[in-house]
Amino acid sequence: MSLMLSIDKRNAVLNSMIEWLIKEKSSLLEANKKDLETYIGDDIAMFDRLKVDDNKIDGMIKSLKELAQLNDPLNIERFQFEHENGMQISNRTAPFGTVLIIYESRPDVTIEAAGIAFKSGNRILLKGGKESLNSNLILVDLWHKALAENEVSKNWVTYLNYNRSETQKFLENPTQKVDLIVPRGGEKLIAFVKLHATCPVIVSGRGNNFVYVDTDADPQMALEIIINAKTTKISACNALDKVLINTGLVNKKDFTKKLISLLKESNVTIVADDHLCSLGNISKIKDESIWYEEFLDYKILLGEVNDIEEAIYKINLYGGGHSAAILTENEETASFFMNSVDSAAVYHNASTRFTDGGQFGLGGELAISTDKLHQRGPIGLQHLVTNKWYIKGNGQIRQ
Repeated sequence: MSLMLSIDKRNAVLNSMIEWLIKEKSSLLEANKKDLETYIGDDIAMFDRLKVDDNKIDGMIKSLKELAQLNDPLNIERFQFEHENGMQISNRTAPFGTVLIIYESRPDVTIEAAGIAFKSGNRILLKGGKESLNSNLILVDLWHKALAENEVSKNWVTYLNYNRSETQKFLENPTQKVDLIVPRGGEKLIAFVKLHATCPVIVSGRGNNFVYVDTDADPQMALEIIINAKTTKISACNALDKVLINTGLVNKKDFTKKLISLLKESNVTIVADDHLCSLGNISKIKDESIWYEEFLDYKILLGEVNDIEEAIYKINLYGGGHSAAILTENEETASFFMNSVDSAAVYHNASTRFTDGGQFGLGGELAISTDKLHQRGPIGLQHLVTNKWYIKGNGQIRQ
């Protein structure tokens, strides 16, 4: 493991990286253009994540600026105790050591994940997908320039240009110590990593997010939130997949017809259960397994529930443990829902699209965890740490 760098040195590297991104913007756009031209898949979500434009570069820069301004997450005392024999015992935050992140198509992860890992004192190994290789190699080269400019070893940020078999071999028998692995992508990638990894894995990437429209929902607000959560970025893991509508909603029929109309205006394919499919020219559920699916597409499922308990049951049964929202004007009902739903982020009258490290004040995220250990939801700077016990004595021995 590399020796710890001072917080001033870590921030200096981040600020240098900002300058290199600004300076080499055209080189990055050109490299990304090659990636887009050679992409042969038909996955519109992956293509959207792959594309780098001015706005995405501005987002990378913004993330680094926010990160550089955050407090040092290391050596923070979490617990202090004086033993009866005089020893001073404390528990403080410490880096993991080396973090491996395996991700698909998103060049901005090469900035955000590496930035968070580096500032929290961790070396990072980046394993991006072949579809974004040109973009990633440019970005890693910029990291190396920023590190060298501040007389810091390039080993803090390493890119693993491995194919699938090489990746499997590395997971099963790492050529260096790896303390934590984060697979950030689809379910096939996550299953592959969990099958072959020999160190702890934090699962990130799966959404399958639900919105429940309660009897006391504001209809206009509900429509706006659902459309926003579904259509603004279908490639995001915080996008909406399922809508549950309470059968007791006033003017439920009119509300559902209006929702269907708005979704169709946004070219969203709609699937519905037996209760709602008759309200528009929409497809009926053919296989119940669809409830488990994360769509990452212009597709949504509408279903009806008899009460809030049924809504909570369905969300906890089928949801990905990522994000869930209730739309209601009843505070007591909202509180019951938010306390009962087993998701990393629970919302009351707001779009699920906010589940994001930057939106939650973390300065970006390494990933969004749907696991419960050690951190749930967006993994920011404050969370990419473990802890150490510090014991100071003056000759104590245990009798």
